[in-house]
Amino acid sequence: MGCVSTFCTESVQKLQALTQDLRVQFTSDLSIIERCLAELADLSRRNVLIKLIWISCVLCLLGGLAQAKVSSANDQKVTVVKYKDGTVRHRSIKMKRAVKRVSIPSKPSFGQLAGLHQLSDDLSLKSSVAYVIDQETHEVLLSKNDQVVLPIASITKLMTGLIVSENKLDLSQPITITDEDVDTEKGSSSRLRVGTTLTRGEMLHLALMASENRAAHALGRTYPEGGLGGFVQKMNEKALQLGMKDTSYYEPTGLSSKNQSSAKDLATLVGHAYQDALLREYSTSASHSVEVGTRVMNFHTTNRLVKNPNWEIGLQKTGYISEAGQCLVMQVKIAGRQLIMVFLDSAGKLSRIADAERVRHWVEAQQKFIVPQS
Repeated sequence: MGCVSTFCTESVQKLQALTQDLRVQFTSDLSIIERCLAELADLSRRNVLIKLIWISCVLCLLGGLAQAKVSSANDQKVTVVKYKDGTVRHRSIKMKRAVKRVSIPSKPSFGQLAGLHQLSDDLSLKSSVAYVIDQETHEVLLSKNDQVVLPIASITKLMTGLIVSENKLDLSQPITITDEDVDTEKGSSSRLRVGTTLTRGEMLHLALMASENRAAHALGRTYPEGGLGGFVQKMNEKALQLGMKDTSYYEPTGLSSKNQSSAKDLATLVGHAYQDALLREYSTSASHSVEVGTRVMNFHTTNRLVKNPNWEIGLQKTGYISEAGQCLVMQVKIAGRQLIMVFLDSAGKLSRIADAERVRHWVEAQQKFIVPQS
């Protein structure tokens, strides 16, 4: 046992010397190794066998660190530069390593799993569900899987805004973001930190324009008649009142795939929400600034068409979760006609916008061939 103890003591001394050498050469953070050495000093008074285990662990740490430094040194190329005055200097250039990127396939949407994208249409739309109607005559201009029930993502927030507005809740009342408003289902980020206080009106504005999830959840959580549960119940009651028989709401943000509807139902919702001046204003804002403490935070619309001068949009909302795909609903004026557009389960981030553009050009082309009656 005396030999073992002597070996341990000598090993500790060697480790301390090696640690100091590494610090001089690489100026790295060796705090982990230093803590190990402190543990070794303490264990030397207790159990020699345990000390041996600790020494092995520290040797592994040092070996890994040295290997990493050697690898880093190998990534550097030394070049000799000779200047006009005869001075010769050495320069170290860090070489870039080729990094192999591994793409992780995205989770398929409900529409993809159901094979809805296999159905083609005359406009080659990328959305598996599309529905376009004339708001005034109720003429159906385009229909594709319009009765299929799918998750609707943040299109949900239109109903959230409708409940806040129609129940005439105090828009000046301050609401504070709490831990309850943090997304634990999808892990989505938010610029509204816990503790942020804004008015109910500002929360509603950010929910509709910038699709702020914490703002939408806070609107439901602070509902005077029953909190979040009472708010969701009110959402479902309103859907039934409007005749949206294929629609069900589970929460006010759209993060849950249990929030589901059909294109026909959503067209009904858009038509009704369009009658609300507040929802029209907030949903079509290009940007909005709010004061949070001493800071001013700028938020922007999630729909790039709002800033496009070629579009006249009266109301809109975008949405996305993997189960729903890219979604978009709008009330627009095209070629003198008031239209409602619904696009669900679009395949790509920009494809819902491209689908809306295709429909707009198609409607404009159709209107050119209509001979006005005298």
